[in-house]
Amino acid sequence: MVQTKLSNFTANVGEEIGLALGAQFIAAYRNTNPSDVCSYYVGRTILEQVLAQPGCVGVRFYNAYNEAGQKTLVYVGVNTQGADMLNVATVNPNGQLDVQKGIVADRVKTEQGATDENWWEF
Repeated sequence: MVQTKLSNFTANVGEEIGLALGAQFIAAYRNTNPSDVCSYYVGRTILEQVLAQPGCVGVRFYNAYNEAGQKTLVYVGVNTQGADMLNVATVNPNGQLDVQKGIVADRVKTEQGATDENWWEF
């Protein structure tokens, strides 16, 4: 019998944690890092493009600094082996295997300090 090791990188990683625990996590971070970036906003379109890559099971977010020296996130698709999808195999219109660059994304919206939406402070 051949045993196959299951990958820890599946589409099922992550879970809903609820308002109370989410608020606790955010408040703990904000209390420790009051002048740090409060949040990052990423639009649905780019997330869907990353997730639509063949073999993509999730997204990895890297802390980074952009061209202006501001904190940001760089995000890439992740395959079932846990590798960043820097190259993606596809089939071209002629039916031949083709390798294209994977999507490496940025351009998040950040918010410094407190926001109008301090819902975690209840």
